[in-house]
Amino acid sequence: MLDKPPVIVIDDEEHVRRSCAQSLDLAGFTPSTADCGEAALDQLARSFPGVLVTDVRLGGMDGMEFLAKVKELDEDIPVILITGHGDVSMAVEAMHQGAFDFLEKPFDTDRFIDAVSRAAQTRWLVLENRRLSSKLNARSGIDSVLLGQAPIMVQLRDQITTMAQTDADILIMGETGSGKELVARCLHDFGPRKDKHFVAINCGALPESMIESELFGHVAGAFTGAAKTRVGKFEHAQGGTVFLDEIESMPLDLQVGLLRVLQERTVEPLGANTSIPLDIRVIAATKVDLLEACSTGKFREDLYYRLSVMTANIAPLRERAEDIASLFQHFVAIASTRQRRTSPALNAALIEQLMQYPWRGNVRELRNAAERFVLDLEPIPGLTSSANADAQAACAGATSLHERVECFEKSLIETELRSNRGNVTETCRSLAVPRKTLYDKLTKYGLKRDTFTI
Repeated sequence: MLDKPPVIVIDDEEHVRRSCAQSLDLAGFTPSTADCGEAALDQLARSFPGVLVTDVRLGGMDGMEFLAKVKELDEDIPVILITGHGDVSMAVEAMHQGAFDFLEKPFDTDRFIDAVSRAAQTRWLVLENRRLSSKLNARSGIDSVLLGQAPIMVQLRDQITTMAQTDADILIMGETGSGKELVARCLHDFGPRKDKHFVAINCGALPESMIESELFGHVAGAFTGAAKTRVGKFEHAQGGTVFLDEIESMPLDLQVGLLRVLQERTVEPLGANTSIPLDIRVIAATKVDLLEACSTGKFREDLYYRLSVMTANIAPLRERAEDIASLFQHFVAIASTRQRRTSPALNAALIEQLMQYPWRGNVRELRNAAERFVLDLEPIPGLTSSANADAQAACAGATSLHERVECFEKSLIETELRSNRGNVTETCRSLAVPRKTLYDKLTKYGLKRDTFTI
């Protein structure tokens, strides 16, 4: 949440304004006051990051009219109403009209600060969601496909952008659900072969008896049941890209044929006597250590070295925890559109759960969690039960809520500094914090802005 969030207190009694402002200042807020609703409206904008506290009975515009005007400007700005004893029914009606809370005079200071704190937290989450959505919508090119601002993802995008312009065969390595096919599609879509076919083949899903025919094709009469000529996947991809997913599942005898295709760039359909020249790029993907598979005789070493002219490693989601919240929000927006539902808002408790979860299924599991969230189901089943005792905190060594919040805060500052190339003014603006506060945070977390200027 913002350091010292602003709070505007509107009341036509000076002693009430002074008392509320003093309590707010002691509680760490930045208070200001107004004696009428019209004066307060002049201070507001859709980007207002704080909370409004107003008496129901005011000279001129009353609290209900003021609430309506605020909702016209931004329906998510929290408004807390102060009511006299006779105004309780009116305050209840105001809650139905969108007021955040109401306090009956004389109210307890602790209750007042608690209400303002909850409202400020809600407002911060709304603005943070908007900021993340804006950044997601503003991305273009490969940034709009391979999402994430963690350093390891920025590096991967740069690597893919460079690789895409070459014709070398590539081996993609990553855990299940990490996005290997998405990376393969980026290599195709952002390269010179983008207007040709992208042919994806799951080597683990093809029946062993048919895989050779599927890949290389056959001529009529090549075997029993081959009534007509069939064009294989490699030939169909002419001019484009062949993506071999789960390459570790390919039978050893077929690996010999694949090696020949890669070396000679020709394919000979089953039953044919002539070879067909190929103009293709081959991208393979694996979730296992292929060198280890080579050492145990499960994969051909010569094929491994032929496939891995260039390699790309996809980091598991747990190693880029700072991207979890924005990715989850992105998937929630997609799921909401597909399910024809309103996107539910994220809250602090859910973000904490997302950051804590180990995500063994990586981005695919996160997408499924977002789908369940949109459908009003538990995003991560059993997370709060003892079954989740083995879940590791996203930040190493962070165990308490305070430590996790600090870890998240540090990651957010690093992300904005990196995005703004170390520009303190722009970072203060994007984080909506004073310059002194940002410098204090940099000192606290040992961050140097110069390291983000490259």
